[in-house]
Amino acid sequence: MNDHSLDSPGEAPVRLRRWLAPRLLDWFRLHQRDLPWRWDRDPYRIWVSEVMLQQTQVATVTAYFERFLARFPTLADLAHADEQEVLRLWEGLGYYRRARHLLQAARLLHARHGGTFPADPEALRDVPGLGDYTRNAVLSQAFDLRLPILEANSIRVLSRLFARTEDPRTTTARRWLWQAAEALLPTREVGDFNQALMELGALVCTPEKPNCPTCPLRSRCQAHASGQPEAFPRRTPPTPPTEVREAGVVIRRGEQVLLVQRPAEADRWASMWEFPHGQLHEGESHEQAAVRLAGERTGLTIRLGGELQTIRHGVTRFRITLVCFEAEYESGEFVAGYYHRAVWIAPEELQAYPVSSPQRRLARSLAQTNRQRRLF
Repeated sequence: MNDHSLDSPGEAPVRLRRWLAPRLLDWFRLHQRDLPWRWDRDPYRIWVSEVMLQQTQVATVTAYFERFLARFPTLADLAHADEQEVLRLWEGLGYYRRARHLLQAARLLHARHGGTFPADPEALRDVPGLGDYTRNAVLSQAFDLRLPILEANSIRVLSRLFARTEDPRTTTARRWLWQAAEALLPTREVGDFNQALMELGALVCTPEKPNCPTCPLRSRCQAHASGQPEAFPRRTPPTPPTEVREAGVVIRRGEQVLLVQRPAEADRWASMWEFPHGQLHEGESHEQAAVRLAGERTGLTIRLGGELQTIRHGVTRFRITLVCFEAEYESGEFVAGYYHRAVWIAPEELQAYPVSSPQRRLARSLAQTNRQRRLF
């Protein structure tokens, strides 16, 4: 086995580890992006940023991070927050389970550790939303603990460095990569090293057209030596999205509209607010579905009007087409069932409620004065 092979990655060859770390760290000092969560080693700030960065691009996260920290500057502030306010500040980032876990974790940490983020991996084992990656990322960056990280960018860098051909989503490949990430860790500046791996993947070792001439690791990168770095790691073609047809209804009563709250146990957008909507039954028209859903999910009798807006959006593996109608309230009282609560509010009050991005698009259209009484 040569000095930079990791076919059995229990221990990284000493020469490779000593060669790689200083080069990667030197590159990071020169090329790292100026990001607000890198301004200090506050574990709370690092934790919030890591949670926000899951499934979300840095360019999107920065503004959300600054708003969130302005409102909840400490772990104690977040622990005492109202869930609805947290969700409202998270609105637009998606994957709202992250926000709920963040709040649950803050309350748990505050109760156990008095508002201090513990520098002990074992103290974080059962904390909601703190998996191996997030826990290790925070503790290595905040306290320089010698803990490895593994996420999309570092997976790509490590897979190319050692020309690993396996799909990194498999259990065997993932175990190997975790071992490799740990074996390569330096004894100091561990947090910067972990960030450097991710930054190299984000800025240089990109999925398409990696900029190998500028990479500090190219002389020992086996994928670069192969002449086809894009071929590593192997990527399984994504599953085609499932098409979903939905109907929604904006029910008006005088100058107010009905807003309903999703159940806390919902698969997505839990505890957030929306206009009543749901999937079409087989052979059902959008108009028929809108009337049915209004009755089933609110208990109200309505007079259906015309189409208000069609919204197309994606959620995980689903591609959803939501056709929204206006309707006039005729009779009945709201009955809690699928939706736990309901409020009648003026369109301009919608801004105060946390809603999903598709529902926010619909809410904005209602706030336009030339649309508010278009049909009735």
